[in-house]
Amino acid sequence: MTSTIADFEYRRVPVADGVSLNVAVGGTGSPIVLLHGFPQTHLMWRHVAADLASDHTVICPDLRGYGASDKPAETDGTTYAKRTMAADIVALARALGHDRFALAGHDRGALVAFRAGLDHPGAITHLACLDVLPTLDMWEVMHGTTAAVGFHLYLMAQPPGLPERMIAAGADAFFGHFLDIWANDPAAIPADVRAVYLDASREAVPSIVADYRASAGIDVEHDKADLEAGNRLRMPVAVLQQDWGAALGFDAAALWSAWAPDLRHTGVTCGHFMAEEAPADIAKALRDLLAR
Repeated sequence: MTSTIADFEYRRVPVADGVSLNVAVGGTGSPIVLLHGFPQTHLMWRHVAADLASDHTVICPDLRGYGASDKPAETDGTTYAKRTMAADIVALARALGHDRFALAGHDRGALVAFRAGLDHPGAITHLACLDVLPTLDMWEVMHGTTAAVGFHLYLMAQPPGLPERMIAAGADAFFGHFLDIWANDPAAIPADVRAVYLDASREAVPSIVADYRASAGIDVEHDKADLEAGNRLRMPVAVLQQDWGAALGFDAAALWSAWAPDLRHTGVTCGHFMAEEAPADIAKALRDLLAR
């Protein structure tokens, strides 16, 4: 079963009290950290990471609560705040010897990357966010029957107890549903990789739900505070996105422009899992970003 990125070295790196991240590191050169999305692990970057490692130090962690990284129990509503998870990533890079680094994230990882860019502008040289909206904007554009596509957001926003029990009772069906409907090319996630994602997610139901629950609470509060304070992403930013704004009735590029003065917003034609469905295109887009 494919569970590692070929030719990458694996480590466990402490990033906070009682929290260590599983991380794959490969290549040499200027550093770039790649953050995975839901319901996946760092393995989603396997093709792009191998490409970038020819001239960059590539760092691919499992986020806290996911994959083989630690999964602390939620205690005060901040354990899985994107602010907390972003601090993990900055601590990880520093532990590996990098005070400044480029950062790219997909889906949930993009929300962590977004928060890192706002909270740690001195550490993030370049920022890429793949197929996501900032949390505050996401909740504002979801409405009416079109919001049904995001049913999982509302389910996991509920108080602790019911969402965890419901998802755990049919974990493979729940997580597999998204792997099926979000991929334009099912072959991009072969059976052995799919099994890795399902195994990892099945073991992480409470922490995955806590991550999503934070995005309906404290993450919104943090975004609102930044918006009111005029805090913006000051580094070069690339956003790669499907055109689901047309269906949901919003202009994604305009929403992102409000957060990122130095933005290049690009539409893509593949499915949600773009790093696996179109890895050459994503690697090129990241190289273009790093050249800015």
